[in-house]
Amino acid sequence: MAHLLRKPTAQGGRIHAITPEDAGWRFVGFDLWRLAPGDVATGQLDGREAILVLVEGCADLIADGARLGEMGNRLDVFERSAPHCLYVPPAAPWQARATTQCTLAVCSAPSPGGRPVRVLGPDGIALEVRGTGTNTRYINNIAMEGRDVADSLLVTEVFTPAGHWSSYPPHRHDEDDYPALTYLEETYYHRLNPSDCFGIQRVFTDDLSLNETLAPADHDVVLVPRGHHPCAAPHGVEMYYLNVMAGPRRAWRFQTHPAFAHMNT
Repeated sequence: MAHLLRKPTAQGGRIHAITPEDAGWRFVGFDLWRLAPGDVATGQLDGREAILVLVEGCADLIADGARLGEMGNRLDVFERSAPHCLYVPPAAPWQARATTQCTLAVCSAPSPGGRPVRVLGPDGIALEVRGTGTNTRYINNIAMEGRDVADSLLVTEVFTPAGHWSSYPPHRHDEDDYPALTYLEETYYHRLNPSDCFGIQRVFTDDLSLNETLAPADHDVVLVPRGHHPCAAPHGVEMYYLNVMAGPRRAWRFQTHPAFAHMNT
């Protein structure tokens, strides 16, 4: 099993480059770029669709020859405003030239192609509340199955207030048993406020053959190949994460851990 906690490989440029081969699975890819004004990120993925998420900052974007102009207006991810996002079909080249300090996520998964380049946000993305009490968190659904905007990708942002739980109660989506359950690989790109603090995430199966408790720092990525995967934001620390999921079916069906089945999600 590949290591589940991934640290940035640099301070700037492409600081994460997670491929299915590197992760030891079949579907999800995740790149993250941290750009200074004037820096350029580029990409082109054969057989894979991508959703570009401007996590922070602004950039001039070109995709498949279309000049889309400057996108992005959220300079601090903890503003909780809707992100600017772009769908890029397989084999289409794209380029992002930063006009401010910029954090750009590139979420990818297999696709047969056929969809055009499409701006996915901020229009069409509204902040939703999920959970109650200290399980309350706030969701920006970028590309969940209710939006027919991709062939494989499911992408969402989650803002977890300080002292709250998230991706909770513990749940799993690691079997292809539709409609009861779907197999979805998943990555978590974590941000923390204050940035020098840490969060907590546990990844574990029912039989505990996989059982890891991790302390992601700002800009870390956690891989979830299977099992339950709850998170916790310590007292005084806000947590953000960008989720990327993909599998053989573009549907999110999960099973709550039996010991927590009486709780609301």
